[in-house]
Amino acid sequence: MTLAEVLPSVGLAGEPPLEPGLWPRTTRLTEGGDLTCGGVRLTRLAARFGTPVQVFDETEIRGRAESLRAAFPGAEIAFATKALPVRGVLRVLGFGADVCSAGEIAMARSAGVPGERILVHGNVKTPEDLKAAFTAHAGRIVADSADEIDQLAALAPAGQRVLVRVTPGVDAHTHRALATAVEGQKFGFSLASGAALEAVGQVLAQPGLRAAGLHCHLGSQVRDTGAYAEAVRRMVGLLAEVRERHGVTLDQIDLGGGFAVPYRAGEQAFDLTGAARRILGTLRLECERHRLPVPRLVLEPGRWLVATAGITLYRVAAVKNGFVAVDGGMSDNPRPALYGARYTARLVGRHTKAPRRPWIIAGRHCEAGDVLAEDVPLPADIRPGDLLAVPVSGAYHHALASNYNLVGRPPLVAVADGAPRVLVRRETEEDLLRRDLG
Repeated sequence: MTLAEVLPSVGLAGEPPLEPGLWPRTTRLTEGGDLTCGGVRLTRLAARFGTPVQVFDETEIRGRAESLRAAFPGAEIAFATKALPVRGVLRVLGFGADVCSAGEIAMARSAGVPGERILVHGNVKTPEDLKAAFTAHAGRIVADSADEIDQLAALAPAGQRVLVRVTPGVDAHTHRALATAVEGQKFGFSLASGAALEAVGQVLAQPGLRAAGLHCHLGSQVRDTGAYAEAVRRMVGLLAEVRERHGVTLDQIDLGGGFAVPYRAGEQAFDLTGAARRILGTLRLECERHRLPVPRLVLEPGRWLVATAGITLYRVAAVKNGFVAVDGGMSDNPRPALYGARYTARLVGRHTKAPRRPWIIAGRHCEAGDVLAEDVPLPADIRPGDLLAVPVSGAYHHALASNYNLVGRPPLVAVADGAPRVLVRRETEEDLLRRDLG
């Protein structure tokens, strides 16, 4: 066994070590500057499948799923499919599905997720979305407005279980574009104004609907475990108000997801064990204080389960004026352009003793804002044809990808035990033209 196998973050032949917490757990440095993931060399994956290509480590996904189950024993877990809507990933995880469209419902059903383990939410559910939910016998639908409750009462099959989405007024201290639990959001019913309590009463007044519990979501990239504890306190307080006013004890609290992951070296990782301790402890204490039975806890993680499992490989196309231009960009990763998400990258497959300097990694698209990463330490002699690997690219890349400039979306390739398998094939020009009937 080599030192690199024992300590995979140790650099070989002068290569910089892998940044802790950013790479899938099976990632290893090899001689010559290559990386392996799932026992497969990244240079070989790029040669076989072309670039850009998104690589997923199945071991990382499975390991995170097991960690989540262990941290929250007895909790129901539904994967937030918006993070990575891919059937193969749902099958690997083995969780239920948190969905928000007819398309995501169809994907979950075709992946074998039973209807009762599907949760449907979103601030707008079209008639097509609701029809798909009813056809799939979705276990719960999260009501997001009074109009939607009326619509569900008129259309839903008898006994449809409903969660009321609450805006608890908790600041999760994340990017404003990712915060969903503060007042003034488009999501849910305000707790502070009394709208959430009224919404529960509206559901209870409908004989065809069954009030199953409360739902909230604090946002994305949340690191503050105290925010979750505060949300639990406020949600249990609302459960007590519901019992006092309506004589009904609701038996579920859905806290959503939003657990943060680091994208660059030095960023804080989410304390899963600490969060579980605070959430479960607060839930028990607050239920005791209000003399309520402890409701079933539901979680909807997405990014935390899959982001670190992903690596995107790009080929360098040009180098000039401090920019390293690659053959992908905002069409396969719009997050930097949307809300300033920051990434790192490393050279793969070539050893160099050249000093490192900060570079800007630019995309191929006709937008000045098509920049994937800034201040990335790469060798000064980086050149066209070099291969770059961007870690932590498993969440909200495939899901947000577009065909801007009529560029096909890249393939998704899972790796495990030394073998790759295609989860989603590369999009071709024929695919792009098929919908154009002009």
